Amino acid sequence: MMRYINIVFLGFLVVIAASCGKQSGVKSPYTIMFYNVENLFDTIDASGKFDEEFLPSSAKEWNTERYTQKINDLAKVISRVDTLQLPVLIGLCEVENNKVLADLSSHALLSRTGYHMVWEDGPDRRGIDCALLYNPAFFKPNTIEMLSINDPANESFITRDILYISGKAKGETLHVFVAHWPSRSGGESESEPYRILAANTMRAKVEQLFNNDSEAQIIIMGDMNDEPSNMSLSDILMALPNDKNPGKKQLVNLMYDDYNDGKGSYSYRGDWNMIDNIIVSSGLINKNSGLKSPLDNGYVFHESFMEYINDSGEVSPNRTYGRTYYGGISDHFPVYMLLFD
Repeated sequence: MMRYINIVFLGFLVVIAASCGKQSGVKSPYTIMFYNVENLFDTIDASGKFDEEFLPSSAKEWNTERYTQKINDLAKVISRVDTLQLPVLIGLCEVENNKVLADLSSHALLSRTGYHMVWEDGPDRRGIDCALLYNPAFFKPNTIEMLSINDPANESFITRDILYISGKAKGETLHVFVAHWPSRSGGESESEPYRILAANTMRAKVEQLFNNDSEAQIIIMGDMNDEPSNMSLSDILMALPNDKNPGKKQLVNLMYDDYNDGKGSYSYRGDWNMIDNIIVSSGLINKNSGLKSPLDNGYVFHESFMEYINDSGEVSPNRTYGRTYYGGISDHFPVYMLLFD
């Protein structure tokens, strides 16, 4: 396996007033976002991966022009989430390799941050993985693990690893998870046991962190393919609704209130699903100083250029591919939170 961490700067790191977040004497919060970027493949055939559908010779006719447009569009989305200083942490899923991350990070709209990347070639047969882009002026990783999800009853079961990174953010230890849990392919109830496996794997790591530090500062972000009230998130991961302050060693799902209001990050047959989640530990909520998060702090981001409106007036994310090439950005909207200092 190949790991790319702290590679050469993908742009010049510019230290400017905006990085201090000053506006009318008030410090701007730091933005942390997650985005399922829907099959961000390059146009090159990767040995050992089932990426043939995203080649110029495939039925999808995935070519340089379409790839470049997708990179341009994704960079535009990221640059619009935080127009002042750009997100300091960007969790991504459905990325093929370090090349697509380099192309995205070095885009003119993003290059001023000098993003570094954390990515490892995982076991997914199609070759899509989770990754983290981070602003090195904000975050400095020191521990990186790939958490494998295994099924004791089925040794042939393969799914995407969970990316775990621990590092220093503004002098404080921050634990970050980026995940893309098994899909609902074959039906929600039929596939649920696989997401429960993923939740158990993540929960075991969370318990380890809490045992070492009851006030561990944890951020979990990802496409869980489950909503906040589903068993994997509510019962196994034990991510609570964000309607009251948590006790020590507890997790809170910041997207819960929007989910209860019928909002979502993904639209399936006209219904909004909150399957992209951001979850934080009580160590980030019950604080008077340092990096902290309020409870009302989970947001779905979308603007008109990211939307598709059908003949019935229903809005959904404007995806890149369906049965044919749609030319959109992604079939998910990104989600984000703010960290205050």
